[in-house]
Formats: sequence, structure tokens, C-alpha cells
Amino acid sequence: MRVTRRSRTAPDRDRPGWLRGAPPPGWARVLPTALLVGVCLAELISPEPLDIGFLLGAIPPLAVLAHGPVATAVLGALAVLVLTVPVFALDDPGSTDVLTVCFVSVLSVLLSYVRSRRDAQLVTERAVAEAAQRAVVPPLPRRVGPVGCAGLYRAAQRGTLVGGDFFDVRAGPYGVRAVMGDVQGHGLSAVATVASLLGAFREAVLDQPDPEAVAARLDRRLAVDSADEPHTELFATAVLLDFSADARVVRIVACGQCGPLLIRDGKVVELDVEPGTPLGLGLAEAAPPRVVSVRLRAGDRLFLASDGVTEARDADGVFYPLTERLPALTTKDPAALAERVWSDLVRHCPDVRDDVTMLVLAPCPRPGP
Repeated sequence: MRVTRRSRTAPDRDRPGWLRGAPPPGWARVLPTALLVGVCLAELISPEPLDIGFLLGAIPPLAVLAHGPVATAVLGALAVLVLTVPVFALDDPGSTDVLTVCFVSVLSVLLSYVRSRRDAQLVTERAVAEAAQRAVVPPLPRRVGPVGCAGLYRAAQRGTLVGGDFFDVRAGPYGVRAVMGDVQGHGLSAVATVASLLGAFREAVLDQPDPEAVAARLDRRLAVDSADEPHTELFATAVLLDFSADARVVRIVACGQCGPLLIRDGKVVELDVEPGTPLGLGLAEAAPPRVVSVRLRAGDRLFLASDGVTEARDADGVFYPLTERLPALTTKDPAALAERVWSDLVRHCPDVRDDVTMLVLAPCPRPGP
């Protein structure tokens, strides 16, 4: 029961490719050496001299793609050496200019040095950015009190861990509280709002006795954040869940977002939760959200999904039928359930463009009268 950020069954959309910062593939490392060996073998095998010395000029630039300055210098020196060795007959008039290959080799070493320094800086910045994003949305624990937790998040902006969706599960003096929401916008522009909301939620869990009071705290937080920006209107949709101490009852507050789906005995039940006013509009006191209480049984699962799931469309414009697909994907492991839904969603809509968030809560009601 954990936060999963990469699916082992679905195509990994977030894994960086070679051109996006990943280490170079093996063929890129081998290619310069293979080209050098190929030129030498071709000259040795051919009964007549081959005018292919120009290929040696490509070895240093190819080395820049995958090697550091030292390896690039070695490969450049070997290219010049092969070009001047009489046995290969590559230094005859009409063949490649030795000075040209020497110049290209020196230039390639310089480029390789610059690339290596930039790559090292990129690795450092990426590690810092990842640590900062994980500080905003840390991984969920396997269990919070009597509630098992599993979440899955896919940011719309590739290469990021945080976007416009958020979730958290916290224990406090009034029980276990969970939240899942979606702020205005997505990607890095929404990270500040997400951080502000999660901070307010974690504080409210400690001193607010009711879920509607927690919602009011989040509403006030967004209203205050947008007060200094006259042309900015911050708002967010969210669902708050408040579990009793024995996890036999959950109270649900929906703020502009549909409530969770209840998975019970292999069936999916749509709870009668009325979406109230979104957060950030300052209407929490004028129109307080309605609280819905649901009794829970052993084996029940609560499944929450953002609109990135429910509003995903296939090539024909058909929405992803979450409620219809969920019974066939149900499993006892909450983390596996989130992964299965993600895999099925990608099959339905391979090009998901919105933040995708799922939160699976597995309460374990304590025995009692």
C-alpha cells in the first residue's frame, strides 16, 4: 500500500528518454569504436585501397554523444593514427585530410568537456527538484491508523512529480483524515497552490474537529492566497474523508468534486455525495458543505479519482467508463488496484494530457458491538 509513480504493466510515459536526460544507450557508446574497427577491417580485407578515410572524421563527434573528454580524445587520436598508418592506405592523395581530422578531434574534446559539465549540473538540479517535489507531496505510508492507503499520481507535465492534483492521509486527535483534490491549472504553475493547500490540511487535521471545518480552513487558505493578487482567482475542488476511530464510519465532504466510489463485494456503489462549492471562493460559511456519513464493512474499498481519469477520452471522444470498468479490476491489494486502473486507462486513452490521480483507501473496521 504505497504511492506508485510508475506502472510496471502500462507503458511508462514518464521515464526520460536519451534526449531528455537519461544516460546514453549502449549502441551510442559502442558506435565510435565499431566505426573505427569497421574502417580498418574494410581496408585490410579489400584487395584495392578504399577511399573511406572520410568516415574517420565522424568518430570524434560521435564520441561526444556518449563519452567524456578523455575517451573522446583517445578515440580522436586513434582515428588520426589509423589515418596515417601506411598499412591501411588511407593517407594517399585524394583521401581524408589529416589536419581536418585533427581539428575535428580537438573541437570534439572541447564539446565533450562542455557537455559533461552541463550534464553534471543537470543531474544536480534534477535531484534537488525531485527532493523539493517529494517534500511537497511525500509518499503515503502503508497504513495510517486503521486505514490502508495507496495512491497513484501521473503529472501532466512530463518530468515532474507534482502538478495540479494532490492527496494526503493524516492521523490526528480527531481520527484519520484524507483529502484528494485538483487545483486550478496543472503542471509546475500549480505547485505553489498545492503546497499551500496541503500545509493547511495538515494543520487543520490537528485542531479541527469536523471535516466541514477542515474544508473551511482550506477555503480560507485559498482566499487569503489570492487576496494579494487582484487579477488572480484561485480555486480548487476536493473531497475530504473523516474516518471514525474504529474505521466503521466515514464522513465525506465534497467541495466541487464527486465523492468516492465504494467497492463492496466486487460491486461498485456510487455514494450519494453532493458536490458543494469549490474551495477558494469564500463561500464556506455562507453555504457550508453537506456531510455524508457512510457505514463501512470489512473488505470495503474507497476509490477516489481525479477528472484526469473520468474525463480521459479515446480517439472517438468516448470518456473512460471508470464505474463500468472498476469491478473487473478490483483486487484486495489497493496499490495493485490503482495500477490496474492506470493500465486500463492508458489502453483506453494512450495520450493522457491531464494530471491523473487515484487514491485507494482500505479501512479495517475494528470489531465491536
